[in-house]
Amino acid sequence: MDVIELLPRLHLLRFPVGQAYLWRDGEELTLIDAGTIGSGPVIAGAIRALGRAPEDVRRVVLTHFHEDHAGGAGEFAVLSGAEVLAHRLDAPFVRGEAPGPAPRLAEWELPIRADVARRLPAGTPLPPPSVTDVTDGEVLDFGGGAHVVHVPGHTDGSIAVFLPAEAVLFTGDTVASLPPEGVLSPGDPVTAAPAEPTLIPGVFNLDRARLLASVRQLADLGAEVACFGHGDPVLRGAAAELRRAAAG
Repeated sequence: MDVIELLPRLHLLRFPVGQAYLWRDGEELTLIDAGTIGSGPVIAGAIRALGRAPEDVRRVVLTHFHEDHAGGAGEFAVLSGAEVLAHRLDAPFVRGEAPGPAPRLAEWELPIRADVARRLPAGTPLPPPSVTDVTDGEVLDFGGGAHVVHVPGHTDGSIAVFLPAEAVLFTGDTVASLPPEGVLSPGDPVTAAPAEPTLIPGVFNLDRARLLASVRQLADLGAEVACFGHGDPVLRGAAAELRRAAAG
């Protein structure tokens, strides 16, 4: 896993499939998504390498139930004692109470999905000891007040997390980014970041029409920084890039 500093208080954790984000408020940490099965110990090791303890993570906020975002949540919760939060519509799948619905794939998505499936670890995720339900409009106690934004389409219970005080947005898989000529690498300072990626509406969705409406909703938030479940983040002018994705 690669660990990349995006901002003084924000790190990107990049897995072979998907990525998560670590936000710092003083001595307290928040994890946005938790990677695939097997990622819990890897995340814990990365946090120790940053000079912190896994127990400093107070909460894990899951943007949706898919295995590349929630697969490591139970493992990490057991290691750290962190609270795990998910939207009430996706929380039953994170708890392991039922299998989540499969996406409705367009024909062009089938080979991409097959490639992703080949790279996912085998096994069944360890359910978190408990999962706290969140709902649209709820404000969580980190980042100066983190707003839960319900963005259905990718899954019924997909959420984004917006920090208005910091103008930072975590979109989950509602939006993805395609790489420019270069990509961020471990140790790259923000000033050395390549040209901004091209943003697209997310793929592998339950309902693409609802997803597109959710992309438009995110574009109206006025984010300066946007962080995605897949692809390089946008570190400046994110709202304009999101509006282009919503229009395209």
